[in-house]
Amino acid sequence: MAPWAEHAIWWQVYPLGFTGAEATALPDGAPVRHRLRHLEAWLDYAVELGCSGLQLGPVFASESHGYDTVDHFRIDPRLGDDADFDRLVSAARRRGLHVVLDGVFNHVGRGFEVFRRAGADPAAAAWFRRAPGGADYDTFEGHHHLVALDHGEPAVLDHVVRVMDHWLGRGASGWRLDAAYAVPPRFWREVLDRVRPLHPGAWFVGEVIHGDYAGYVRDSGLDSVTQYELWKAIWSSINDGNLYELAWTLERHGELLPSFTPLTFAGNHDVTRLASRLDDDRHLGHALAVLFTVGGVPSVYYGDEQGMRGIKEDRAGGDDAVRPAFPGRPDELPGAGWPVHRLHRRLIGLRRRHPWLTGARTTLPHLSNRAAALLSAAPAGPDRRLLTLLNLGDEPYRFPPETFTGILTGTSPRGTARLAVLESSDPPPAPGDPALVPAHGWAVLGGR
Repeated sequence: MAPWAEHAIWWQVYPLGFTGAEATALPDGAPVRHRLRHLEAWLDYAVELGCSGLQLGPVFASESHGYDTVDHFRIDPRLGDDADFDRLVSAARRRGLHVVLDGVFNHVGRGFEVFRRAGADPAAAAWFRRAPGGADYDTFEGHHHLVALDHGEPAVLDHVVRVMDHWLGRGASGWRLDAAYAVPPRFWREVLDRVRPLHPGAWFVGEVIHGDYAGYVRDSGLDSVTQYELWKAIWSSINDGNLYELAWTLERHGELLPSFTPLTFAGNHDVTRLASRLDDDRHLGHALAVLFTVGGVPSVYYGDEQGMRGIKEDRAGGDDAVRPAFPGRPDELPGAGWPVHRLHRRLIGLRRRHPWLTGARTTLPHLSNRAAALLSAAPAGPDRRLLTLLNLGDEPYRFPPETFTGILTGTSPRGTARLAVLESSDPPPAPGDPALVPAHGWAVLGGR
């Protein structure tokens, strides 16, 4: 993995929604809309949040939502043109922000130029996978307008290599590979064997929902994959009052870290927002405390840092609620979201002050259904540890002395006074008594 990516914290943006772009492609001859410039006003906001990278959703010419690409070499006219892209990347780089692009290389829209030739051109037809029986082309998960590429076709491999090289050459720092799970891992390895020598500092993360994460990374050569198991465990264990689920998932999560660093998140463009997913608003901080104190490369989906709500629905347009337009400037956001923003800033700041958390293994020295202590420790080197305490109950919870044994070198159960509360819910634990966490409270403890 590129050294810069090891400690990245992403702000993920879905540009078509963020900029209020039209729902479908512009008609031929319509003037280009220079909406990527809208994002420039938000780069300082991302930096102030504590992020070091901008993870962009689809920006290439498409028929509608961006995942039905028709031209990988052209910025969607609803968003702008090459000059707008170059300007955005340059503005991001001046602020120390890396830019990662969304690459949709499993399927294309039916308006994709090669597909339009497929009926009369056998060489073009070879780009696309045939459905069982061979009467028609295969599609992505049954969506007729998304035609599946044939990843055994050399021309497809060449095309993806050219696309990646082109945009990395224009200043992108890496790629998020959409629906990577639907692509044979050997295809990515063949692509990366050709792209990495040209761009050795680039970072590549694949969208993988479930399965053998470590095996997919090993076989594909990717740097990372999306950690959906942890995403699900964070909110469902809190909602169900079953922190054993979180413990089980963190054990599996820890087994991944020696081989790669997963992309972790509490929300993204494809799922119901965290604030809508949680049954109790008081538990938002618990979810974020877990995200920012366990191993991984964390990502914040735009709007989540403002506590925005949105429910994904399984229908046409069902993603719209989680992909809203943002105003022209941060100071135009509603005032109600800024306390959640400040909470994100505090926890991201904690993360940045303890960069070893990227590879931290997390164990649970104390666990019950509704209370847990998460001990995150550096995998090697100096003895670095943080303890995250969670209380989902209606009464204050006192963690037993043995919870704190060993959190600091030489610390005994009597030595808990050496611990300091680094971050906490409001109200914080009782002064001088970090073992007592208030009802529906949480705290992150470290050494004084």
